[in-house]
Amino acid sequence: MQAEIIAVGTEILLGQIVDTNSAFIAQELAQAGIEVYYHSLVGDNADRLTAVVNQARSRSDLVIISGGLGPTKDDLTKQTVAHLLGVKLVENAPAMAKIRQHFSTAERPMTPNNRLQALYPEGSQPLKNRTGMAVGAFYQDPNAADIMLLPGPPSEAEPMFAEQGVPLLKATYHRSEFLESRVLRFFGIGEGKLVTELADLIDQQTNPTIAPYAKVNEVTLRLTAQAHERATAVKLLDKMTATIQDRVGDYLYGFGDDNTLAAVVVNELIDRHLTITGAESLTAGKFQSTLGDVPGVSAIFPGGFVTYANSAKHDLLGIPQAIIDRDGVVSAATAQQMAERSRAILDTDFSLSFTGVAGPDSLEGHPAGTVWLGLAQRGHEPRARLVHLTGTRAAIRERSVMTGLDWLRRVLNGSK
Repeated sequence: MQAEIIAVGTEILLGQIVDTNSAFIAQELAQAGIEVYYHSLVGDNADRLTAVVNQARSRSDLVIISGGLGPTKDDLTKQTVAHLLGVKLVENAPAMAKIRQHFSTAERPMTPNNRLQALYPEGSQPLKNRTGMAVGAFYQDPNAADIMLLPGPPSEAEPMFAEQGVPLLKATYHRSEFLESRVLRFFGIGEGKLVTELADLIDQQTNPTIAPYAKVNEVTLRLTAQAHERATAVKLLDKMTATIQDRVGDYLYGFGDDNTLAAVVVNELIDRHLTITGAESLTAGKFQSTLGDVPGVSAIFPGGFVTYANSAKHDLLGIPQAIIDRDGVVSAATAQQMAERSRAILDTDFSLSFTGVAGPDSLEGHPAGTVWLGLAQRGHEPRARLVHLTGTRAAIRERSVMTGLDWLRRVLNGSK
């Protein structure tokens, strides 16, 4: 069973809004055991929409179209699809009654174009719009791909598809297979290196499949398993995950589409009732801001320091001027002092410090990208680590924060 998703809307093509419907529909289809091979995006133009739908129907079993069901002149989806199918548009009485009731309650006159929202291609099964007014539709064609029409607003498309579309597809196609996915997130290893380490698994993949994706400052792997029972698919994912962990588990920091390195570290600290602070020069508060993005961080993060100027390092943290004069701010000694003194002042279990050269100019003879990280831990001598980063000023600062978080993650795990 092969499906294709088409998003309709010139505003999406222009980048004015983001198409989230396609991602949601694809995820729901995967859970129903229906694979998606193509996503398409087309503007509000009848000729181009006809061409895209014809192409989709020539190569897929099911075409799901979101958008273009509204009452305005550029909402052409249902008219275009009805013309392509050679059927007329008919009115759905419950939808029409809802539209009339809406305007009556609002004490506003209903214009004729609002009737369009109650129309759907003849021969289709109408899909009720619980959160809006435009009716959806499912048209089964014995000679070509079936077509499902969904409204464009996610607040309407998502409940319609989840509550009516998916059950209807399962019943129609008698789907008994499940597609289960898992995302593995890595930091400190490039996509090329990761793919090299897993080359045989990727080359021989069948079930589960393995798909690598390079993202900003990290790499992810999406594993997808197919089985008649969800439990069996999960077991397949568990087995492949264990194999990958044996090879590159040192770089694996978490799972899930929405997980972050900061969330992993903060939640680990929360679970262990360990506190943290930070002292930042190079990153100018970015580390502490990143911590603040994680819900619940206030339980383990009392506050921290941004000591951009040398005087701030001396006045706020009490770093002896002699150390700054002797070693410079871009040094192991300064990074260690920043970490340990901030930790001691706020009496936390850990502190991370960041000092170095974000660029574009050099500092103290060090080129842009020279970064010293400091890590202080209660009961231990403070440590420092030198890294050399590349990219823009913003990229260097972002990468510095993630490198510090990963260092702390490893310490918490006992690996380094």
